[in-house]
Amino acid sequence: PPPPPPPASETAPGIGGHLEGCRIGFDLGGSDRKVAALIDGRVVYSEEIPWNPYFEKNPSYHIDGVQDLLVRAASHLPRVDAIGGSAAGVYVNNEVRVASLFRTVPPELFEQKIRRMFPDLRERWGGVPFEVANDGEVTALAGSMFMKDHTVLGISMGTSQAGGYVTPEGGITPWLNELAFVPVDYRPGAPRDEWSGDAGCGVQYFSQQAVARLARAAGFGFPEAMPPPGQLAAVQDAMKKDDPRARAIYETIGAYLGYSLGHYADFYELRNVLILGRVTSGEGGRLIIDRARAVLQAEFPELAARLALRTPGEQEKRHGQAIAAASLPAIPKPA
Repeated sequence: PPPPPPPASETAPGIGGHLEGCRIGFDLGGSDRKVAALIDGRVVYSEEIPWNPYFEKNPSYHIDGVQDLLVRAASHLPRVDAIGGSAAGVYVNNEVRVASLFRTVPPELFEQKIRRMFPDLRERWGGVPFEVANDGEVTALAGSMFMKDHTVLGISMGTSQAGGYVTPEGGITPWLNELAFVPVDYRPGAPRDEWSGDAGCGVQYFSQQAVARLARAAGFGFPEAMPPPGQLAAVQDAMKKDDPRARAIYETIGAYLGYSLGHYADFYELRNVLILGRVTSGEGGRLIIDRARAVLQAEFPELAARLALRTPGEQEKRHGQAIAAASLPAIPKPA
């Protein structure tokens, strides 16, 4: 018989959780870019600005968009000691390797301008400590910071789905926790992601794309040209008026979440799950959590008994990733 496999040997980078000093954190999403300024962990400024990076071929649009965030935040600080960023994609040594945000930038310009955009921005800011991480990992880090606990699966529902994991030891993992592309619906004819081509994956169930698809099924008659962020805003407005169609959308996403957490538990040790992002803002977020809990209790009672399903406060929901991103870089202690 073949020999048994060797024992697991995994590393968990100990980055993040640094709050001392004057820091800037930013989060780059598909429909908005967020920024926060912190002084010794206290938020003194945060802002969310719409943008549309998916269809912008000019690298200057992306680079200038990030620089604009940094300038806005810096105006609220006496100095800038460190900068941290969160964005979808794969980042190695702060270089962009693969990222859907830059999907339409021509390959030659990507290599020339985008791959090293963050090291170049660091130089513009005097070489201060500067770290960029996958948005899912920062989601999990935000959860660990807000809960003051470890073993956290973070799920952010925004333009796409971001996912990340903080281990029982308190570190983030080097895994690619891209839950946006993990299948959660195996039925034939499940909706297909337009970028990856994957069918039935999380991005179609835990994002504003899910809200837009369900809105049509619920009877909302949005114009064809209305983009998903506008449809989400309209559904959120309807939820404020207790529209039963909006309620049905959020309860459906909650059912998706309950069953998917049962699936994720096959791969992760789960104790805490933090849910945040634009889709969870307002009363709709509470409905998502309540329905997910009901599904877990009915279908996965053992998991439900040990799992804490949480959401942060309203400000952390919208800007939590930027705040956690600000904590990524360590500031070297003076010799």
